[in-house]
Amino acid sequence: MKCALIVPAWIPEELFPSQTASSQINYWQPLGMLYIAACLRRAGHQVKFFDGAFMNHAELLEAVGQFGPDFAGVYSTAFGWDKARQTAADIKRCNANIFTCAGGPYPVAAQERCLADGGESFDAVVTGEGEFTVCEMLERLDRGAGLDDVAGIAFRCGGQIVKNPPRPLNEDLDSLPFPARELLGDAARYIPPPGTYRNKPVAVLITSRGCDRRCIYCFQLDRERKSGVRGVRYRSIGNVLQEIELLLSQGYREIKFLDDSLAADYGRALELARQIKARGLRFSWFASVCANQVDQPLLQAFRDAGCWAILIGAESGVQRNLNTLRKATTLDQVRHAVRAAKAVGLKVSTPFIFGIPGETFEEGLKTIEFAIELDPDLANFHALTPFPGTDLHAHHERFGTISRDLADCTYQGAAFVPYSMTREQIQELRQIALRRFYSRPAFLVKKLLAMRNFNDCRAALTGMTSLFWLWTQRGVFQRPGKVESSTVGCAPQSGAHQP
Repeated sequence: MKCALIVPAWIPEELFPSQTASSQINYWQPLGMLYIAACLRRAGHQVKFFDGAFMNHAELLEAVGQFGPDFAGVYSTAFGWDKARQTAADIKRCNANIFTCAGGPYPVAAQERCLADGGESFDAVVTGEGEFTVCEMLERLDRGAGLDDVAGIAFRCGGQIVKNPPRPLNEDLDSLPFPARELLGDAARYIPPPGTYRNKPVAVLITSRGCDRRCIYCFQLDRERKSGVRGVRYRSIGNVLQEIELLLSQGYREIKFLDDSLAADYGRALELARQIKARGLRFSWFASVCANQVDQPLLQAFRDAGCWAILIGAESGVQRNLNTLRKATTLDQVRHAVRAAKAVGLKVSTPFIFGIPGETFEEGLKTIEFAIELDPDLANFHALTPFPGTDLHAHHERFGTISRDLADCTYQGAAFVPYSMTREQIQELRQIALRRFYSRPAFLVKKLLAMRNFNDCRAALTGMTSLFWLWTQRGVFQRPGKVESSTVGCAPQSGAHQP
């Protein structure tokens, strides 16, 4: 079958404030869709990928129409659900015989509700990991068989919506082909935000799936471990190294590891770093870790293997609020991890969250002070977002209110407001934090002295532009919208590549 995999058209200003978009914009390789594409190709299907990050809606529809697919898989987060519905509707309008299927974070969270919630243009949704599910679904469609026993989907059958049982999670990640990155076209277009990469082109790679932690805001497909699969599923080190070698042969010069924590298994992380160095694989890389899972020897091994930057989840400068989030870390562990990373010469990025249940405005100011104390090379200040499938979403009435507007379902939109704070205060804290952190004379001098190439200069220019607006315009992050208690919520965002 001819299969079109589609990210609906979008523009940065729909996701970020126009004043700061230039310093926040990023285009991630859509790893999930590329895995599905690779599996479909292995099964003998013809696959094309259409990325709406680089074309408008009309151009996307024209390109899809010229391809003439039998099957269209449309990606959606919560923020992009309206666009996904419109894209599917317009595809159907051009050719009603195309089988349309929704996939991605929002369909996984909302499941069969997607087919009822204005999603009449979709014939099915994938409700879990899609690689084997989509292949089995297309095999049935190709021979005219029914979908009744295809695990992991919800679909239309006559006038009814049928939800099949979930598909067990894949425990053998080595069985998957490597993502079909050759479908991306110009790989150099896919870059993280300015200042968060050193070399182009940049590939994203995941060495594991899942997480064994219990943060109240994090969505996991098997959060309750109902399938018996352990919290983290790992690829073998040999399999990861094979993919790295393939990427280097394809011309990639930097890799961003997207694991929730590359150090979830300390010994495995250490061995991976040692093997990268032993094989002489030369590339720059970036990874995320939990503060209580790393120490200086491990971070030194990362550095020796080409790692140049590390993200350490800090989240709050108030221990009570870390406990509320169930981070299972302490402020001192964050301090020690940041200190160890700096000691071995790694650049450090630390994200922070405002709007934690029970958090006050004054405690938000303490978080800003903690960020300044840590003095990382990069700090992000987000609004807490209540993704479906998380404890925060399930019990939000106990803690605060949720926006009914899916457009708020980004880390920019303050979709959740605790009873202890207002939405305006959350956004004000974000603006204060960015102004105070990035306007420090010592920080600015350090950044100026560290500039080495065009990417550094570009990052500095976009950062200064954003800083200008943060100082001269009030309410940069404010946007109109309803915030009230609701069962309608936000879907998990798989990175910031797509809305």
